[in-house]
Amino acid sequence: MARLSSATATSAGGIVYRFQESIPQLVVGRRKRERDSHTWTLPKGTPNPGETLEETALREVCEETGLTVRILSPLDAIRYSFVQRGTRIHKTVHYFMMEPTGGGFEGHDREFEEVRWISFDEASNLLSFETERSLVGLAATRLPGATV
Repeated sequence: MARLSSATATSAGGIVYRFQESIPQLVVGRRKRERDSHTWTLPKGTPNPGETLEETALREVCEETGLTVRILSPLDAIRYSFVQRGTRIHKTVHYFMMEPTGGGFEGHDREFEEVRWISFDEASNLLSFETERSLVGLAATRLPGATV
């Protein structure tokens, strides 16, 4: 059995939140996978050459959701590995707490098939990846007025 080569990758994204009737909500998107599958995930993407993590997060969130946003604070990074074309990729995704400043979901790119607001409580059932569910749990403790 051939050994896999190894590589690293970095991305950045955000947890965009708002309060709707005092209930905190965040933005998620649905991506199509394989023929009949999809994943619900947070907006994120890969840096362009010369971009900072903050610049990447702002650009990617805008492209994938259609929202313009501003960064409020760094949140955390998640790490995971996957295999792609015979290479094991060790990926780190840096996340920021963000708030919307304009735009709308109608402007999102084709990377997400659907973009929507959900409550923080819904995230544990909807998000496809445990690392993102845990991150949303951490983000909930950082919301204005949150009690730990």
